[in-house]
Amino acid sequence: ILLDLLFPARCPVCDGITDRIGENVCRKCRHKIVYIKEPYCMKCGKQLKSDEQEYCNDCKRTHHYYIQGTALYDYGSMADSIFRFKYAGRVEYAKFFGEELYREKKSWLTSVRPDALVPVPAHPSRKRRRGYNQAELLARELSKCSGIPINTRLICRAGKTKPLKNLSRFERQNNLKKAFKIRRNDVKLNTIVIIDDIYTTGSTIDAMAKAMQEAGIASIYFITLAIGRGI
Repeated sequence: ILLDLLFPARCPVCDGITDRIGENVCRKCRHKIVYIKEPYCMKCGKQLKSDEQEYCNDCKRTHHYYIQGTALYDYGSMADSIFRFKYAGRVEYAKFFGEELYREKKSWLTSVRPDALVPVPAHPSRKRRRGYNQAELLARELSKCSGIPINTRLICRAGKTKPLKNLSRFERQNNLKKAFKIRRNDVKLNTIVIIDDIYTTGSTIDAMAKAMQEAGIASIYFITLAIGRGI
């Protein structure tokens, strides 16, 4: 309690000091978080409007290299929070996000039974500039909660890519061609879960999954913190 008083937690939703000692999120902010719930796309995990849908339109027309993915939040409800976490140095959010991921995705992880969690790697120059890789922070916190080992040695960025947020799907795919390189697979991983902060079109996950498949990894899944809505 003394530590909580001396170093009060910062709410990841509003970025203010939490209104309850020992809690990671404000009481008033908790209801603002929108979680992904059924119905969702059986492939990528995007929220769907109808129970009659199995897949979002994107997954109906796109070949993905991963088996399945899941996401925690609707992106719109947590966009500001994730922006601060990713670009404004709010590394302390990682603990809250990791605990939330584990609580909500524990049963999914149990069914998948991954050998390792593999965060999307950042290019060294980008990591130096930012000071951290947000996907790696998420993976480390989820690993602590779940006991699933994290592997940051398996794959690396083969080259620096343009930021994806303003690119079309076609531009993203071209930008990510041969962007990832398998570095070492000493432990012969068979099933892995890729960890990232946001799923938009899946181009990054697919580029990683393709490189992993070519290296002989059979089963590739992903978890992201947030995802956009499917149609």
